[in-house]
Amino acid sequence: MLSLICHGPRDLRLEQRDLPAPQAHQIQVQVAYGGICGSDLHYAQHGGFGTVRIKEPIALGHEVSGIVGTVGADVQGVTAGQRIAISPSRPCGQCRFCQAGQHNHCLNMRFYGSAMPFPHIQGAFSEQLIIEGYQAHPIADHLSLSEAALAEPLSVGLHAIQRAGSVLGKQVLVTGCGPIGSLLIGALRRAGAARIVAADIADLPLKCAKEMGADETINLKTQAQALDKYKVDKGQFDVVFEASGSEAALRTGLDVIVPRGVLITVGMGGDISLPMTQIVAKEVDLRGTFRFHAEFATAVRFLNEGLVNGKPVITGILPMDRAIEAFDLAADKSQSLKVQIAFADA
Repeated sequence: MLSLICHGPRDLRLEQRDLPAPQAHQIQVQVAYGGICGSDLHYAQHGGFGTVRIKEPIALGHEVSGIVGTVGADVQGVTAGQRIAISPSRPCGQCRFCQAGQHNHCLNMRFYGSAMPFPHIQGAFSEQLIIEGYQAHPIADHLSLSEAALAEPLSVGLHAIQRAGSVLGKQVLVTGCGPIGSLLIGALRRAGAARIVAADIADLPLKCAKEMGADETINLKTQAQALDKYKVDKGQFDVVFEASGSEAALRTGLDVIVPRGVLITVGMGGDISLPMTQIVAKEVDLRGTFRFHAEFATAVRFLNEGLVNGKPVITGILPMDRAIEAFDLAADKSQSLKVQIAFADA
């Protein structure tokens, strides 16, 4: 089978790899669509992010859907030909974090397409995959396999909301309205946020944010003072989700958050300096959010039932033989949000 392999910065290759035989608890899947994530772009462009670096060739990709082929004898609830969203989260279930219900912090996590451990965990951008039975989440007949591949980034947003606590009736700001930020806005609307303001530095993601349910959109590049009205009386937003990874955006969030508000850092843009005096004086709860696990099933249900419509996020789909071109397109934020790769015979 063909797989999309990253050998280092600016070195993506389509290569033949062998598909192992499925075991009794596993499923062979024909991959249908794969969405290009920000981490995939970091690997492809820079060979990693932060201190994480590619040390051996790695198949990229973790946002995938597919069609079930061979089903292992011990797998229940899944049949050949079924269309599925595939969770990339494979915790061990045994370590102390798994036992505490914190599966996203598993000490032996095998999350698709991750160079964090060595040997690296190979990704899902291949024509076929062997997956565990629990990774398969059936999708509704009306849901396209392209939309099903959005379950992963939607799960990231759902976990971010879980980290924030209840947003019911709250005033919420989202900074950074790429695929994660925009899907997060759709999830916030489902979670009962009273008012959602979306901020970015480009019009394309803001248009998407509006379609996903934002009440107000602000282009901070052309409307630099537009958030000033939210700074009065020590701030107006109960919860801020910072999804860009930008230090400037984080500082802006601190300017407009209420005392004892919750600021969730979703984006990973590298190490930044923090205005500790402001954080202390406002008693801000600054919380990180990392991946997900249990939220994937909820994301699939939201998509299946039409409770979140992810279509506005998808801006381009290219076939596998144009995968490298797809990465170039995904890197051009002026014309792209979520770019997907359509795999052979999907």
